[in-house]
Amino acid sequence: MSGLEELRARDFIQQCTNMDELERLLASERVSFYCGFDPTGPSLHVGHLVPLFAMAHLSRAGHRAIALVGGGTALIGDPSGKTEMRKMQPKEQIASNAENLKRQIAKFIDFDSGSAIMVDNADWLTGLNYIDFLRDIGKHFSVNRMLSFETYKMRMETGLSFIEFNYQLLQSYDFLTLYQREGCRLQVGGDDQWGNIVAGADLTRRIESTEVYGLTFPLVARSDGKKMGKTEKGALYLDPEMTPPYEFFQYWRNVADPDVGKFLKLYTFLPVERINELCSLEGQEINRAKEVLAYELTSIVHGKEEAEKAQEAARAAFSTGAGSTESIPSLEIPGSEIDAGIQVLELFSRTTLCSSRSEARRLVVQGGAYINDSKITDVELMIDPTWIEDGVITLRAGKKRYFQIRVS
Repeated sequence: MSGLEELRARDFIQQCTNMDELERLLASERVSFYCGFDPTGPSLHVGHLVPLFAMAHLSRAGHRAIALVGGGTALIGDPSGKTEMRKMQPKEQIASNAENLKRQIAKFIDFDSGSAIMVDNADWLTGLNYIDFLRDIGKHFSVNRMLSFETYKMRMETGLSFIEFNYQLLQSYDFLTLYQREGCRLQVGGDDQWGNIVAGADLTRRIESTEVYGLTFPLVARSDGKKMGKTEKGALYLDPEMTPPYEFFQYWRNVADPDVGKFLKLYTFLPVERINELCSLEGQEINRAKEVLAYELTSIVHGKEEAEKAQEAARAAFSTGAGSTESIPSLEIPGSEIDAGIQVLELFSRTTLCSSRSEARRLVVQGGAYINDSKITDVELMIDPTWIEDGVITLRAGKKRYFQIRVS
C-alpha cells in the first residue's frame, strides 16, 4: 500500500501538487517525506495532530519520515494564518522549545527503528550568507506570485513585515536542502501551508530538475463552527503541564455527537471498520465511542497509565458526582479559609472552571454551577465547612466539567 489509501479513507487529503504521479511514486518505492514544526511555543497543540497522525500513517506504510523542527524559521515566524506579526523570541527560548517538540513528536513517529529521522533547520539556515542566498535562491521567486497566495493577501490588509516576507524563501530552501541531503521527495502539512509547500516544490524542481511533491491536510473545525481545540482555558496542548491529562481526556470525551466519527478517523489508529461500528451507535450509546476516542488519543499523547487514570476519574465523576481520584483537577485550600467562608464566585474563579469572577457569575446565573451535586443559584452564597465531604468540596460546571477543592 502507498499510504495514500489510508489517508484517503480517513479524510486526510485536501490538496496535492500532482496526485496521480505521487500515488504511483508511493506505490512503487520507499519515499522520504517531511513535515515541519516551528518551535514558536513550548508545546505542540491540537492543531498539530493531523500532520502528526498523517506522518505516522505514511511511515507505517513503509515510507521514511523526516520531522523538521524549525529552529531557524522560528526566528522569523510564519505569517500563515496570522493577522499580525508573531512576537520575536530569544534564541535560547526557541532552542528550549525545539527540545520539547522533539520529545512530543517522538510519541507518534518511531525514530529508533531507522524508519524516521529528526532534523533542525537551524543547522543550515543560521549560517547562510544573505547575499549568496539572494543570488542563488531569491532569483527564483516572483513577488507577484507570492502575493497571490492567500497567506500574503490576508497580511497585506493588516501589514506584512519584510522579515515575514522572507519566510517562504526559507521554508522553500528547507525542501531543497532535504532533497539534496536526504533525497526527500514530498512535503506534507496543513492546508494553510499550501503556498509555502508549492513554492518549495517549484524551487527544488527548478534547481535540481526533478519532480517533487506537496500534499496538504484539511484544517479541522468542529461541527458547531468553533475553532478546533479551544477550551475555556485556551488552546489544548500536548504538554501535560499546560493541559493536564484529565482535561485533555475530558475534551475528547465531551465532543459533539456529529464530530465523533471524524475525530476517530483523524486522531486514532483504530481500523476504519472498527470506527464505523462505533459510529453506528445511537442515543446515549454514542458516549461509548466518545470514551474510546478520549482513551485512544490520551494513550498516545500521555501514555496508557495516564489515560487509564483519566478514564477512571471521568467514570467516577459521571457516575457519582464525586470523582475522588487524583486525576480530576484540584486545588488545595487551608481549612482556615473555609472556616472564615469563601464567596462562591471567588471559589469558582480560582479553578479551571471559570477564568474570572464575572465568568463565575454568568455560570451561576445561567444555572450551570453545582457544588456537591447541589445547584447553586445565589451569587452571594458563602461556602463554609458544611460543604466539605470527606475533606473535599466538588465543584461542577454544566454536566461534565469537574474540579475538586481539597481542604487541608
